[in-house]
Amino acid sequence: MGSSLPPKEANLFKVIVKSYETKQYKKGLKAADSILKKFPEHGETLSMKGLTLNCMDRKSEAYELVRRGLKNDLKSHVCWHVYGLLYRSDREYREAIKCYRNALRIDPDNIEILRDLSLLQAQMRDLSGFVETRQQLLSLKPNHRMNWIGFAVSHHLNSNSSKAIEVLEAYEGTLEDDYPPDNERYEHSEMLLYKISLFEECGMLDRALEEMQKKESKIVDKLSFREQMASVLFKLGRFDESERIYRSLLFMNPDNYNETLGDLERFGKPLNVNGGCEFTWKYELDGPNILDDISTLPSLHGYFIAVQKCLGLYSENGQYSPDDVERLSALYKSLKEEYAWSSAVKRIPLDFLEGEKFQEAADNYVRPLLTKGVPSLFSDLSPLYEHPGKANILEQLFLKLEDSIRTSGCFPGSPQKEPPSTLLWTLFLISQHYDRRGQYEIALNKIDEAISHTPTVIDLYSVKGKILQHAGNFAAAAALADEARSMDLADRYLNSECVMQMLQADQVGLAEKTAVLFTKDGDQHNNLHDMQCMWYELASGESYYRQGDLGRALKNFLAVEKHYADMTEDQFDFHSYCLRKMTLRAYVSMLKFQDRLHAHEYFHKAAAGAIRCYMKLFDSPAKSSTEENDEISKLPPAQRKKLRQKQKKAEARAKREAEEKQEEETTSSNSSKSGKKHARPVDLDPHGEKLVQIEDPLAEATKYLKLLQNNSSDSLETHILSFELNMRKQKVLLAFQAVKKLIKLDENSPDSHRCLIRFFHKINSLPAPGTDSEKLIWNVLEAERPDIRQLHGKSLIEVNSSFLEKHNDSLTHRAAAAEMMYLLEPDKKLEAIKLIEDSTNNTAPGTNVLGPVKEWHIQDCIDVHKLLETVFGDQDVANRWKARCAEYFPYSTYFEGIKSNLAAYSVDSNLDNSPENGIALNPQTRQKDGDALTLNGTVHVVDDMSSLSIR
Repeated sequence: MGSSLPPKEANLFKVIVKSYETKQYKKGLKAADSILKKFPEHGETLSMKGLTLNCMDRKSEAYELVRRGLKNDLKSHVCWHVYGLLYRSDREYREAIKCYRNALRIDPDNIEILRDLSLLQAQMRDLSGFVETRQQLLSLKPNHRMNWIGFAVSHHLNSNSSKAIEVLEAYEGTLEDDYPPDNERYEHSEMLLYKISLFEECGMLDRALEEMQKKESKIVDKLSFREQMASVLFKLGRFDESERIYRSLLFMNPDNYNETLGDLERFGKPLNVNGGCEFTWKYELDGPNILDDISTLPSLHGYFIAVQKCLGLYSENGQYSPDDVERLSALYKSLKEEYAWSSAVKRIPLDFLEGEKFQEAADNYVRPLLTKGVPSLFSDLSPLYEHPGKANILEQLFLKLEDSIRTSGCFPGSPQKEPPSTLLWTLFLISQHYDRRGQYEIALNKIDEAISHTPTVIDLYSVKGKILQHAGNFAAAAALADEARSMDLADRYLNSECVMQMLQADQVGLAEKTAVLFTKDGDQHNNLHDMQCMWYELASGESYYRQGDLGRALKNFLAVEKHYADMTEDQFDFHSYCLRKMTLRAYVSMLKFQDRLHAHEYFHKAAAGAIRCYMKLFDSPAKSSTEENDEISKLPPAQRKKLRQKQKKAEARAKREAEEKQEEETTSSNSSKSGKKHARPVDLDPHGEKLVQIEDPLAEATKYLKLLQNNSSDSLETHILSFELNMRKQKVLLAFQAVKKLIKLDENSPDSHRCLIRFFHKINSLPAPGTDSEKLIWNVLEAERPDIRQLHGKSLIEVNSSFLEKHNDSLTHRAAAAEMMYLLEPDKKLEAIKLIEDSTNNTAPGTNVLGPVKEWHIQDCIDVHKLLETVFGDQDVANRWKARCAEYFPYSTYFEGIKSNLAAYSVDSNLDNSPENGIALNPQTRQKDGDALTLNGTVHVVDDMSSLSIR
């Protein structure tokens, strides 16, 4: 470096490099300017000056100088290396790799360039190139441990585990017998455990066992060692030995039974860590995101389940023979005696027991938790509702317990008096039970009684809000969630839950004001973005979409997509860190997890939401400014003048707010060690107005569709969106591909049926093919059509009739068949409508103590109402349907049920001036006319909470 310079300038060049490495950028610039005074066209100095300016956020000057330096010295590996570093800083990894390769052509043995290249190859998953580069590094520096380990890992990632083992054994051959020293014991232990996992992965179980027995004294992580030993012994068929180890592990952690979390292969799929009907977002409201750190999950081995497997008493589908149930009962009875304090040993039998034995076990499990007052009891029991018949047994049990406590103050058969709170938590449990079963009136009765019993328990108001939310009254749910929040203003979870309820009620402005009560000072909305608060952005985006504000909806959905892009970038620093610290097992797991990152539920929701927005923009393009001016010019002069004044006021207010925000950001910006200020970049499009002015919305939607197809191919929604998008793009074969995948995933789905009929109806209405490409498409369709079983020898009308006959008792299937009947035979509109109106809301199978459970769900009925309004275009029929559904769902605000009426008023503006975490809203406060807050959505609260009571 700097070899073409005289000695004085060559020393100055070294100062530039050292200043860059130590982040003393001003000193480096001064040295570069000193060289360039004498040698203004020195390529390497120009490049290093550009690299220094890039670190000072002067990117345009940086690129100009680096390109000029490269032009002046094309044969300098320094110039190419610097150009690659510049691209790397802007995440242009492919261009950076090209620059590094050009640098290596000039200096093939440069360690720094090879190391940087290997990091980029790992990031971009260029695994064959990664192996090649790590091999070159090892050959240049064979005495460096990191090079050996990096070469082994590169082979492992390239699906060559046996070669990785050979490399690790060769590395061990270079070590002395007394290795490792005390300060390197952990690193060496991790390497040995990684090597054993490679043996296991390759199926070389005997060698894995031999290695573990031989190197046990050198392994520090004894827990991982024993877990791996038990796993290897189990795979070798030595079940007794494996069982003994797992039982010893149970002694260390007798509550390890998290088999429901699965193994690392499921990390890319949505997880509901609360179990049952609890929303996944609830865990992430006030806890770590499951993406943040894999180590936050409980142990994935499931010691209890492992013991069952060793005894041959485990079934993947949860179905057991009577003999197996007896043996399992005996097993857990003995384990219960051994680990009496373990809750897992009492809970697991509820999964396999049936009938009276299940009732007895559930009774014994529930009683102490009701006495103790455990609010999460229902979340624990909710997976049992998926087992046929168990919900009815639980209902009978809960009511029996309630009746006994009311009459005698004791549990059935127990002489011990229960504290008064036991009745409270029993009512709390029963209300959640009936909420789960869709019997909202009974659920509200029970929760109202619990509130009357002890009005100060916050959980009661939260659950009552959820019941009303499920019953269709989102505004009342939000009011109750806010009531719960106001009872403990320091509880972040209650605050977040309240925000979620407000967003579902489309009270976006109020939700944001509530959410920022727990953010830092300054630009509070950006703090939510910086914290990657995705549940908030998704719910906010969905709310804006429902309100028709596609710009803000897209803004939120794309913000979530950016978080995932940032997560992908965040792995870059770990490529060198993990090899240096020898956390090899965690590193490989992290890379596999990153490869499935976009399969996570939140990304799926964000991408699907963005696609829906873009398709809506295509169907109803946003008006340009010229079109708006044309419309304004058609108005009467008085209205035109009034509208112009409103627009000017709005523009002035927006400009003033932007200036104030920019001034706040400038004054609050922090100074770094190098003395430069980091001011947050101002968002030039805070409301997403530019996002809706896009020229080709379908092209943008296609980008996100490809990500869904690659990562969520087992989701019906992915292929429904693919069908809708490609039909709009006139991509016939891609739309047909989506139809085939829908049928393969679920041929009985109403959406699959709709897409099938719509596609072939569209094809049948097309003119005869004229061009060669059209003839080719037609031939492909004709060749593929026989593979679709539903169409064999039938017309589309017959296919629709067969579908209706097969699913005649289902409302959603009848609605789909009616919609397709109207599409295929428009003259049968009245018959299609009658098909929907003749649907009956049957009672769900099973006995219910306090009343029948109906089959229809509120969202299905809402969808049918929208179908009658939009597709059929018959408002009278839609009104009749609405009135009918109002009887089934009396609390629904959508159907205006008799119990859904609430007094609406604007929220007290004191929220803006609330101390610390905000204040409780006063239901008696009213805003004066003209003082209403400019919030998105209508804010509804309850005059008196008792008005929501059934009594």
